[in-house]
Amino acid sequence: FIKRQFISYPPIPTTSFSGKTAIVTGSNVGLGLEACRYLVRLGASQVLIACRNTEKGEAAAKDIQASTSCSPGTIKVWQLDMSSYASVQAFAERATAELPRLDILLLNAGLATMKFRMAEGLEETINTNVVSLSLLAFLLHPKLHDTAVKYDTETHLTATGSELYEVAKFAERAAPEGQIFATLSDQSEANMRDRYNTSKLLLIFVMKQLAAIAPLGPSKVIVNCVGPGFCQSELHRDYTNAALRLLIRLLARPTEVGSRTLVYGAGAGPDTHGQYLPDCKITPTKGLASGEAGSKLQARIWLELKQKLEVVSPGVTS
Repeated sequence: FIKRQFISYPPIPTTSFSGKTAIVTGSNVGLGLEACRYLVRLGASQVLIACRNTEKGEAAAKDIQASTSCSPGTIKVWQLDMSSYASVQAFAERATAELPRLDILLLNAGLATMKFRMAEGLEETINTNVVSLSLLAFLLHPKLHDTAVKYDTETHLTATGSELYEVAKFAERAAPEGQIFATLSDQSEANMRDRYNTSKLLLIFVMKQLAAIAPLGPSKVIVNCVGPGFCQSELHRDYTNAALRLLIRLLARPTEVGSRTLVYGAGAGPDTHGQYLPDCKITPTKGLASGEAGSKLQARIWLELKQKLEVVSPGVTS
């Protein structure tokens, strides 16, 4: 942990993104903001800051313009509320209709909270970090595919994961068949200390499943999941414990360092399709995401998630 947090940092990105268009969710602050800055510096022709608060997004865009001297048209801010299915669908429809191309979808928006709240009939962390993220991924995968075919290239769908998936207890997996998401949304059963960890475990399953049902050969879309490590970010803004906040300040990596992993995933090679990439290295998944038991659990999660996505947007998972 000490070596990774303070000594052995992931490499500074050098991949060219010349002429490419990227969407980065949750990018008005933290890892997403720094990833956008890198993408601009590395030649991206258009980077979309997708965030709930467009006023903060515009401030982030000005900050990037000031630090990179890019033209004002390089950075655009679009409204996206990941707690709302309607917002996700409207965003995807706009991107599909208005963007001439889409080379990178960097799914970085996430929620970490100890407070139990509901959104779209689900506990908000699970809704935001898993279901809405999956909805956006499936809605924009065709746009990524079309871009890859049109320009004879490979596009990228990259999600920001966390090594905390390894320690997820995920007691809700003991729920009856078809009842995992319902159990996760039962306040009387909720272990919010484990909720973020569990959401990142489910994200691993989602990205593996998407990569499996959309093989790289025909899809030409590289699907991967990155691990930025323990970083300074706005992710912990809901944590009010003074000791925990001090620990974060002392031990967390600089935000820029963590963002390097996001940019790496957005330009990584075909060997990363379906893979987990902590610190820019392909690494077998561990804990509940490993072995035959992990595969069976992934199948259960996918069956429930697919049904939910099809209710929201019929045909989206096909």
